[in-house]
Amino acid sequence: MPSPQVLISLGAFGAAEVRRHGQCWFTELAAEAGADGVEVRGELLADPARELPALATLTAACRLARVYSSPQGLWQADGSLAVAALERALDHARLLGAPRLKMSIGGYAGRGLGALADRLGDTPIELLIENDQTESAGTLPALRRFCSDARDAGLPLPLTFDMGNWHWLGEDPLQAAQALAPQVGYVHCKGVHRRQDRWVAVPLLESAAPWRAVLRALPPEVPRAIEYPLQGDDLKAVTRAEIALLRRVETQA
Repeated sequence: MPSPQVLISLGAFGAAEVRRHGQCWFTELAAEAGADGVEVRGELLADPARELPALATLTAACRLARVYSSPQGLWQADGSLAVAALERALDHARLLGAPRLKMSIGGYAGRGLGALADRLGDTPIELLIENDQTESAGTLPALRRFCSDARDAGLPLPLTFDMGNWHWLGEDPLQAAQALAPQVGYVHCKGVHRRQDRWVAVPLLESAAPWRAVLRALPPEVPRAIEYPLQGDDLKAVTRAEIALLRRVETQA
């Protein structure tokens, strides 16, 4: 079986550096390092109307897969569908030319799936649901409930499985992977390390978590994105090595 695509979540290069150089600069670096695609981060856009079309042109020229990541949740804190946030995210994905849009469920409370299904029926963009670092949208019970409700509503949305985020909520990522694997369509690869007061994201080889076992519990064919810090004097070489690591793990899985 061929190895899956390996993308770079552009925030992996550090928010400050990405804001300084722009996501186009890091997209070029990712392409030169051999990535199959990039995940463009909405929270790191200064001028979406200008930057997204430029990123669309660049990623098309480099033949890179594209995912758009919205920092906003699909539901508001009061449980109502966040229509404005959804429309903004869909518009940004369209400007990027991204076939896939990633969001969390936010404050989902059991309603609004019909309206979401109607809206998604009018667009070719595929919506991916990510486990974030909040109780309402990042725990296994919350995601299982949402997946069940979505299936009942005829809206079986694929999941973005973030390997690291489970730790922030005291959840077991391997248990989550085993439970949610059939719904997973995209993976955020992230190592974690526990500092005295908090969890932090680290490269996979520095991770305190069983990341290889988690990856092997997930569908082997779905795209993987590097979402841990990429840093070093030779950033291109560092990025190339991390891409190779992820492909090597897939080959051995």
